[in-house]
Amino acid sequence: MSQFAETLIAWQAHHGRHDLPWQQTRDPYRVWLSEIMLQQTQVDTVVPYYQRFLARFPDVASLAAAPLDEVLALWSGLGYYARARNLHRAAQGVMQAHGGTFPGTAADLQALPGIGRSTAAAIAAFCFGEKVAILDGNVKRVLCRHFGIEGFPGERAIEQQLWALAESLLPATGNDIYPQAQMDLGATVCTRTKPRCLHCPVNATCIARESGREHLLPTARPRKATPQRACGMLLVRAQGAVLLEQRPSEGIWGGLYSLPELSEGETAEAAVRRKFGWHGVAFERGEDIRHTFTHFQLTITPWLAELADQPPAGDGWRWVSVDELELLGLPAPVRRMVLQAVRRGIL
Repeated sequence: MSQFAETLIAWQAHHGRHDLPWQQTRDPYRVWLSEIMLQQTQVDTVVPYYQRFLARFPDVASLAAAPLDEVLALWSGLGYYARARNLHRAAQGVMQAHGGTFPGTAADLQALPGIGRSTAAAIAAFCFGEKVAILDGNVKRVLCRHFGIEGFPGERAIEQQLWALAESLLPATGNDIYPQAQMDLGATVCTRTKPRCLHCPVNATCIARESGREHLLPTARPRKATPQRACGMLLVRAQGAVLLEQRPSEGIWGGLYSLPELSEGETAEAAVRRKFGWHGVAFERGEDIRHTFTHFQLTITPWLAELADQPPAGDGWRWVSVDELELLGLPAPVRRMVLQAVRRGIL
C-alpha cells in the first residue's frame, strides 16, 4: 500500500465525512444516483434533490418505469439536464439488459448511458470493492497540488497523466474507503480556495505547499471571454394558464418544457403568427433575465400577452395551469419568469 493511500485511509476514519445520505450503503442504485447528481454540483445543493428523488423513485425499477417528464420535473433546478435523461436511460438499461441488477465492474458500468470512467469506478469501488482509480474534480485538485502537476487538468495530456498517477497510488486493500478519503480531503481540506493546509494529513510531502503554490495549482482553465447570447420568449397567458412547449430531447434544456422562443430578429407578433397563426395579439416587454451556462451567458427578454380564451396550440404545445407547473420540468430561468408573473398577479 502506498504511504499516501495509507495515510488518507487512516485520516478518513476520524476526519472524513460520514453523515451524507448516500454514505453507509453499498446499494449501487443510491451510490450511482448520488454520483450523477454530484457531477458539477455542490453537496449542499444535491442533498434535498437526492432525498426527494429517492422518495419518489426508491429503486432502479421505479425510475425505469417512470415517464421522463416526471424525472425531469424532479430534476428541475439541478441543471445539466442531459444527466437526468441519461439517468432514465441507464435505469431502463439496467432493467432490460441486466435484469434489474447493476453490473459489478467499472468496465460494465461504464457501458451504461451517462456513466463515465470516474463515476463507474466510484460505484465499483464503493459497492463492489473493485480496485480502480477515481478522478473527480476533488481528486484532481489533491493530486495536482500534492505532486506538483502543472497544466490545466481538463487537457487530455494532463488528464492522462493524472489517471496514471491515480492508478499507481491504489492501495492493496481498503479501496472501498480510499476513494471517499480522496474526495473528502478535496472537499473539506484541500479546497479550491483557502485550502486548510495545516489540517492536511499529507502536508509534509505536498509539493504545492512546499513551494508556496497552493493557490496556483491546479492550473486554471485558460481564460476566454464569456460568449453572450440573447433570445426572446413569449409568455402568453389565458384563463390562468401559460403556453408551454416541450423542447427536443437533444440540445439545451432537452426534453424540458419552455416558453415559445422567438427567432433572431423576429417580433413577438410575428412569432405567434408563424407558430400558431394568431393575429392581433398585443405584447408588452417584460424585465430581462440573465442565466449563465458553463460556456456562455444567455439574456432572455420575455414578451407578455394575455388572451381571453385558450386557442388550440398545436402539436408539442400545451396550456399549463399554475398548479401544474410543479409537475413539469422547466429550465430554471423559465420557471423564474413564470413565477415572477404569478407573484405580480399576471397569472
